[in-house]
Amino acid sequence: MLPSFWNRIPAAWRPTLFRLGLNWFPAYRATGGRLLHVSADLRHIVVRLPLTLRTRNGAGTTFGGSLYSATDPIFALLLAMNLGRDYIVWDKAASIRYRRPGRSELFADFRISEDDIVAVREAVGRDGRCDRHFRVEFRDAKGLVHAEINKTVYIGARERKDGGEGS
Repeated sequence: MLPSFWNRIPAAWRPTLFRLGLNWFPAYRATGGRLLHVSADLRHIVVRLPLTLRTRNGAGTTFGGSLYSATDPIFALLLAMNLGRDYIVWDKAASIRYRRPGRSELFADFRISEDDIVAVREAVGRDGRCDRHFRVEFRDAKGLVHAEINKTVYIGARERKDGGEGS
């Protein structure tokens, strides 16, 4: 999932390059979402979704597709960056629950913990694969929740080219 050059990038540059790269990646840019912050340990990302002509629905509120698509790759990418190349990471499922219409810019705070990473490594080491569930909320500047997104991410051991399993 990570490009082959990723590990050749100095660790101090990775958060900035990741933020700029995803913000300018055409498929993500089209969602309207923008990464505001990527932590140095690559375990925390803040996404801003402004209310613009491109993210607004016919009722003048934030389009549900924009809410969903701005969250789509984030947890899988956080896991991929933290687990490394020995793992395959895919988004598997998602659901969204709308709490109130979005009439202003919204923010989502994505976090994975060391416990998440340890649990994934243990489960994949034991079973060869696992599904992990994550939840993120879109909030306005006042902290009111506008939408809750539940994501299921599949993680599996990558088979090595020599025929063995990833370590």
